[in-house]
Amino acid sequence: QVQLVESGGGLVQAGGSLRLSCATSGIIFRIFAMGWYRQAPGKQRELVVTITTGGSTNYVDSVKGRFTMSRDNTKNEVYLQMNSLKPEDTAVYYCNAYQYPYNYWGQGTQVTVSS
Repeated sequence: QVQLVESGGGLVQAGGSLRLSCATSGIIFRIFAMGWYRQAPGKQRELVVTITTGGSTNYVDSVKGRFTMSRDNTKNEVYLQMNSLKPEDTAVYYCNAYQYPYNYWGQGTQVTVSS
């Protein structure tokens, strides 16, 4: 059974930091590309960042320089370090694992940034 479990969300003031984690099980983690997506109220889910099996990352422009994604293939986990948070970063953040034709999602963790 595949599981992606996010943690680390919460309420933070603007300018603060949070670190999200995504623990995976049931997949051969090292062969999956991973990503973080987010969905704000009333908006579509959007890509935040992806990381390849080799560790290369690709960020959406709005988070470049503030967010850092990493992966630990020994722990089967990925992380999202979020610094200089802004109110517009408020959303449910989802972990994603992709290796064609497989595409898995976590349940999401809420991040709320107050102004």
